[in-house]
Amino acid sequence: MIVNGIKMVTLLELIIFLFFIILIFLYMVAIRKSNLTYKRWPHHRVICWILGVLCVAISVIGPIAHMAHHHFVWHMIGHLLLGMLAPVLLVLSAPTTLLLRLLPVWQARRLTRVLRSKITRIYTNPLVATTLNIGGLWVLYTTDLYATMLENSILQILIHVHIFLAGYLFTVSLLYIDPVPYRVSYLYRTTVFVIALAAHEILSKYIYANPPAGVEESQAKIGGMLMYYGGDAIDLIIIVVLFYQWYKSTKPINGSTFSRLTS
Repeated sequence: MIVNGIKMVTLLELIIFLFFIILIFLYMVAIRKSNLTYKRWPHHRVICWILGVLCVAISVIGPIAHMAHHHFVWHMIGHLLLGMLAPVLLVLSAPTTLLLRLLPVWQARRLTRVLRSKITRIYTNPLVATTLNIGGLWVLYTTDLYATMLENSILQILIHVHIFLAGYLFTVSLLYIDPVPYRVSYLYRTTVFVIALAAHEILSKYIYANPPAGVEESQAKIGGMLMYYGGDAIDLIIIVVLFYQWYKSTKPINGSTFSRLTS
């Protein structure tokens, strides 16, 4: 049974790996079709998509994912990849813009109606997205949910999905790379972002001093530091892009690669 169980896990991981390869392939096919009609798709967006998909893949399959189940430090590395770095990279790859280029007019209008819906407006509000993102982490690490997750594979999958989607919504709510019908001011976004930064860093310090249920103190300390410094490094990307967009909105700059990246 153990051998068969190992084979089943290996097969499942192979299927998941192929799924991520297909995502990269479909993006490349979409780019080729888009380039036939529209301006050439920027190379940096391709790099962001590939790296973003790889970050998600690394966090859910392979050595890091296996070690994360038994070691809190590796879990935290997976969290940084899945919930922070991957969303930033994928948002910068502008997948919605690419999709709108390819869809027939009637399908593009349907997607636009979804983007303009009240539910989308609610979830892309920076305050709501921050609550789902940072609030979810507080619930995970300050209750017994983390220990329960390790014993329930379905719950673990659901939490991983939430961490990624919440991280993606959080990034989308701050950085307007793809079309965003309901835009809020830079001041509002920046204020909420500062609150999110503070809440994330307070949580990392809390983990350092109060290990989650079932986590050794030494692992909690290293994990807390990883969350603190690693989170700051990734948040720096958002800070640079957000403030450059803000600056560009008051004083347009043309011709630079960074300008194309953040537009």
